[in-house]
Formats: sequence, structure tokens, C-alpha cells
Amino acid sequence: MASHPCSGADPVVTVDVHAARHFLRSGHRYLDVRTEEEFKKGHVENSLNIPYMFNTPQGRVKNPNFLEQVSAACGKEEKLVVGCQSGVRSLHATTDLLIAEFKHVSNMGGGYQAWVESGFAVNKPQDEL
Repeated sequence: MASHPCSGADPVVTVDVHAARHFLRSGHRYLDVRTEEEFKKGHVENSLNIPYMFNTPQGRVKNPNFLEQVSAACGKEEKLVVGCQSGVRSLHATTDLLIAEFKHVSNMGGGYQAWVESGFAVNKPQDEL
């Protein structure tokens, strides 16, 4: 059941990394929707990784269990900031979560790339420090 961003859900709220960091400091949870490989290279501290897409030999495919996995880890009332590498996948993921009736979800514009460029703290594998 594919859904289009204009299908009547609340519009996606996109916040910049500064607003996202403020949200995270005030109790929001960071949902990283990048692939596990990307996540392992570095991520926002205390983030939850549930890939929105998987890399396959045929290219990226959508994770068919994304909403189930998020629902298992987070309540629909939980405040979430959704991020990916550059802000594209997280926009789609945020749209899907809003359609699935998650109430407090915002998309982090610019993604992990913008977070790093802003000099904000990240967790990286020890061998890359």
C-alpha cells in the first residue's frame, strides 16, 4: 500500500539540525533511518537505528517492516526526530509515520551530513577516532 506525501496526513514538519538538537536535549528521541552500514560509520548519540531502506544488489529497496519495527520500539505519542544521511529518506519515513498516526514526528533537514557539518557530537567507531 504505497502512500503519497499529499494523501491527507499532517504535513511533515522539517526542522534544521539546531532545532533538532534542541528537541533531543528536551527529551525527543532520534530515529536514524539510514542503513546499518551507514549507522555504524557514525551516528547521533543515543539514536535508534531502524533502516527505512536496505541496500540490495538491485539498488535500495524500502524496508517492508519499517512501520512495524518503529511501532515495536516507540509509542505513537513519543516525540521523535527522524534523520537520514541528507534528509531525503527521513522525509519519506516521517510521512509514513504520520500516516501511521505517530503524533509527534519531525524530519531533520540536511540529515546526519548537516549534523556533522555543524560540529555536533556523534558516536563513531573507535578505530576512526
